[in-house]
Amino acid sequence: MSADDTAGPTLEALYRARFGTAGAERARVWRILVATCFQRYVPRDGSVLDIGCGWGEFINAVEARQRHAIDLNPDARARVDSAVHLYLQSCAERWPLPDASLDAAFTSNFLEHLPDKALLVATVKEAFRCLKPGGHLICLGPNIRYLPGAYWDFFDHYIPLTERSLAECLVTAGFAIERSVAKFLPYTMSGRRPPPTFAIRAYLALPLAWRVFGRQFLIVVCKPAVR
Repeated sequence: MSADDTAGPTLEALYRARFGTAGAERARVWRILVATCFQRYVPRDGSVLDIGCGWGEFINAVEARQRHAIDLNPDARARVDSAVHLYLQSCAERWPLPDASLDAAFTSNFLEHLPDKALLVATVKEAFRCLKPGGHLICLGPNIRYLPGAYWDFFDHYIPLTERSLAECLVTAGFAIERSVAKFLPYTMSGRRPPPTFAIRAYLALPLAWRVFGRQFLIVVCKPAVR
């Protein structure tokens, strides 16, 4: 038996198995999420980075003068807009960006896939280095407090996170918390058809519904301005 026989599924294989037939529907949902929730943190004349961009649903939808994305999945080349600067590397390694060059950074359903907390800390430190003073980091991800069993239904989940544990990591790296929502979006679009556009917009406009159906946290932090 070779080493490849025991290596486990690749990123490409996992993504194709989960989302292979739902690309267009996922893109539709992300266009709504960006326009309704996330574009406000990204200046249209600024620079933004998608950390763990996957198939590029966020970075393809957001408007910015410069768009960057990082991922290890080679399938990202065919999915991310050609105008996006794509870096196929680990997010825990030094990013090919100057200090204080980003207005915003974003990550969704990615940090829990890092193999250990040391890599999470390294990723957060890179975000802090590359963001301008006053720049925002937006983090979206499954909250294990509300998913004690289902959290582990994905083969490549490693780090259990809540909004509080991630906030501790972000604050110790130097960030200031601007917004923390323990229950924001439902858990996953994997294996199910997303709801119609009107239902998504209605859900986002009704925070009371988040308390019932939300299983993902939303944290927005800011790099403090230099004094």
